[in-house]
Amino acid sequence: MPTTHPALTRRDWLTHTAVTGLAMGTGLAQAQSTWPSKPLRLVVPFAPGGSSEIVARAVAGEMAKSLGQNVFVDNKPGAAGNIAMQEVAHSSDEHTLILGHIGTLAVNPYIFPKLAYDANKDFVPITLVSKVPSLYVVHPDLPVKNLKEFVAYAKARPGQLNYGSAGNGSAGHLAFEYLKMATDTFMLHVPYRGTGPMLTDLMAGRLQAAAVGAPALLQFIKAGRLRCIATGTSTRLPQLPDVPTVAEQGYKGFEMTQWYGLMAPSSWPKAHIDRLEAEAIKAARGKVVADKLSQDTALAVGNTRAEFDAFIKQEQARWKPVIARAKIQPEGI
Repeated sequence: MPTTHPALTRRDWLTHTAVTGLAMGTGLAQAQSTWPSKPLRLVVPFAPGGSSEIVARAVAGEMAKSLGQNVFVDNKPGAAGNIAMQEVAHSSDEHTLILGHIGTLAVNPYIFPKLAYDANKDFVPITLVSKVPSLYVVHPDLPVKNLKEFVAYAKARPGQLNYGSAGNGSAGHLAFEYLKMATDTFMLHVPYRGTGPMLTDLMAGRLQAAAVGAPALLQFIKAGRLRCIATGTSTRLPQLPDVPTVAEQGYKGFEMTQWYGLMAPSSWPKAHIDRLEAEAIKAARGKVVADKLSQDTALAVGNTRAEFDAFIKQEQARWKPVIARAKIQPEGI
């Protein structure tokens, strides 16, 4: 039997351990650095044609340049965004994220008695990409030129006017209910499966009014297919300098904007989330995205995930009482 050398054996063991540890660390670093290893899927929980798609495509194109992988937008409408949120919450491929929204994060938790996702636990906020002004528009055949005339027209015809939205609990639904409360008017709500289909009916005259994010509306306003009677912003928009705000037209303190931000499943490794946050912030704060969104009257933000998380909680606290007061409920309840 050969003679053993404890000191030598211990030294060999320590050397082997150090080399193995270095190799494992290097392998882990390489694994992390290779993410994303395939194109990222950015799910938009609404139909094509609305503000959400415009914001998503603007930031996705810039993120792809620095991530080294394509970021493709996948519209998945249905159930006020709940179908898409549920799918992404339970996704395990570490390459699927979602565009969070005032509706899916700050409204749905209070209008649905039971959700298949938890807005605060199943997702990690990445960055608030954009805030989008809400515009109040009517069909051009409606004999009103501003909010004051519209309110008078509606009060003379209680329940005879229809307004559309992208669905129950959507930003457009909230915005118009907020206006109805402020102006003490009664109009009927017609929910659609997305902004695009709703705008088609509005421009065809099957609806009389709507509140929609500015990016999806400007081209139709400029073409005369819709008339903007007020903006939900605190100040007038440079793109629509002749259109007064709701507050200017007699409703002091009134303000309504939509917002969109990137969310990832909370099951993602921290290294993935850290990299996604860095790249998303860089894209949202960059000139290309800012210029692209500005053309459509949207404001680029690009805050940290801690700031976005605090913002979501503030919005939840803001809209919970509004929803209760307006008795907003999902379809079928």
